[in-house]
Amino acid sequence: MLTVLSRTLVLVYGIVSYLIGVAGLACIVLALARLVPFGFFDMSPDVAPLLWNLLLVAIWGGVHSAMARSGFKTAIIRMIPEAAERPTYVLIAGITSFGLVGFWQIVPGVLWSMSHPAMVYLLWGLFAFGWTYTLISTFAINHFDLFGLRQVYMNFVNRPRPPLEFTKRAMYRFTRHPIQTGVLIGVWATPEMTFTHLVLSAGFTVYIFIGLWFEEKDLVRDIGEPYEEYRQETGKLFPRLRTRTR
Repeated sequence: MLTVLSRTLVLVYGIVSYLIGVAGLACIVLALARLVPFGFFDMSPDVAPLLWNLLLVAIWGGVHSAMARSGFKTAIIRMIPEAAERPTYVLIAGITSFGLVGFWQIVPGVLWSMSHPAMVYLLWGLFAFGWTYTLISTFAINHFDLFGLRQVYMNFVNRPRPPLEFTKRAMYRFTRHPIQTGVLIGVWATPEMTFTHLVLSAGFTVYIFIGLWFEEKDLVRDIGEPYEEYRQETGKLFPRLRTRTR
């Protein structure tokens, strides 16, 4: 049984992890919006910028994907309280996100650049929509559980934490992974696609599709038949035009 002091420390750890995790995500969004400079750690590795950035994306994606697997969760709760497992994921996600942007190198070149005001406003509007859609999607399930705050709060008040029910509400009625849908829109909607931006967008896209392959396997294993039926009814990232029959 954890003491009051231990539960308080876990609560503080969860709150700090949440703030760092959200700040790390905001850092990526602000960099893509050109409000935070890429490479703000001012490091110049003796590696071609393209290869260096691909390495950063691979590390970032590999860490996120590995931490999401059940094997990692089982291993880490042998070392820390179970309630601190999700906050640890969020903390490391935030730190690696700061590192991703801070160590990113500028790659010369521009793939496209829109100058017509209507197109510029449209693409920035899509950019804002994508990230807003991602944020709303986290609340459509359980934002506070997703980021570890529910776990540390229930641990702090020393109450059992019932598992979340499998529900289909809001955008989850039509797509299974709307959070990733918003991210894809957000990383590609820009009036000027530099090669610096392009490498990040492409890397995130590859990570999302690989990550979803593993995540869907885990969901089928954990939820079973209800999730199999859900897969028939909905699209993975975008609404299905026709519902498949089994």
